[in-house]
Amino acid sequence: MTKELNEDTGFKVSIKTLIGIGVGMASLISMWFVLQADIAEAKELPAPPSPEVTRMEFDMKDQMIRQTIMTTQEDVKEIKKSIEKIENKLYE
Repeated sequence: MTKELNEDTGFKVSIKTLIGIGVGMASLISMWFVLQADIAEAKELPAPPSPEVTRMEFDMKDQMIRQTIMTTQEDVKEIKKSIEKIENKLYE
């Protein structure tokens, strides 16, 4: 017993539901237009300036990297000495 949908088929919808659907559609449509306006505005904004690295900044970063390498090299030497001591204790 299936019902057919045709021109004479009817259904009931409350006014509250219709108002809710209308408010929902109005909200979605307004959000769409606000989003489109924001996109258009963003397209017109100037591009951010390219970051320029000054000579002083480059030298400071270079010095920091070199210092880090030297510190790491000293740490490796200390670890090698510790390993040699451990090996001597194990094998003697």
